[in-house]
Amino acid sequence: MTARIALVGMPGSGKSTVGRHLARRLGLPFFDSDHVIEQRLGCAIRDYFAQAGEEAFRDLEEKVIGELAGAASAVIATGGGAVLRDANRQHLRAGTQVIYLRSSPEELFRRLRHDTQRPLLQVADPLARLRAMYAERDPLYRQASHFQIETGRPSVPTLVNMILMQLELAGVLPPPP
Repeated sequence: MTARIALVGMPGSGKSTVGRHLARRLGLPFFDSDHVIEQRLGCAIRDYFAQAGEEAFRDLEEKVIGELAGAASAVIATGGGAVLRDANRQHLRAGTQVIYLRSSPEELFRRLRHDTQRPLLQVADPLARLRAMYAERDPLYRQASHFQIETGRPSVPTLVNMILMQLELAGVLPPPP
């Protein structure tokens, strides 16, 4: 099967989990851009963020997204902030079918309230931070995406089925036999 599919959305929207399951269902390789970046850096993103700053991280992220979006068939989960750069939105939109996993800030907070690994959420009021990030990023996710899926509370297999149905209806994937 020939398909390049990218998942975008806020931190905690399920891009990595859904992406892994979607790739398995389609028999495609799966890449998480944040994991690719960490492998290249040899350290955690949060450590690199603290050491080199967000701009340096975004430069490396842009390079990795460009490579992944132009590679062979795969499912790609992007970092939550990948859409902040116009170049990333362009690479993704031109090279892949982009699916926006849309979650409300309140739903994201429910999922992430105990997560200490996300540098942008290590603030006094993470819900306020999520609301501000959502206000800034939602229009960019919409601009970059070909499809939008409301994540809400469906199970991962249900979300994967919803994505497959959208891709089949759009003619991106052949219908199941």
